Amino acid sequence: MADRNFGCGSSREHAPRALMGAGISCVVAASFARIFFRNSINIGLPLVEAEIEAVDGDLLRIDFDGGAVENLGSGNSAAFPAYAEFLRELIDNGGLIPYARKKLSEERMKR
Repeated sequence: MADRNFGCGSSREHAPRALMGAGISCVVAASFARIFFRNSINIGLPLVEAEIEAVDGDLLRIDFDGGAVENLGSGNSAAFPAYAEFLRELIDNGGLIPYARKKLSEERMKR
């Protein structure tokens, strides 16, 4: 669990790419810097704005459809705002570039 304004000062996509390279599949924080949030979504790294107690080694279950994060060790849980459908599609497709490629391919197939 990160604190408030996570990613502040990270104006390029390198910071979320480094997190992904370290094996992080999602970041949970009280809040995110807006540009970091958008860069993360654009490369397919989901972010969850929620305040939940967690320490190193805790396992969190995240329900993106239901908007809930649960600490499996302590049983604590917290709600978070669900992503808009478009943002979920970006993440599900691995980010903005793969999403755009898929959409362009679908358009070509219709022709």
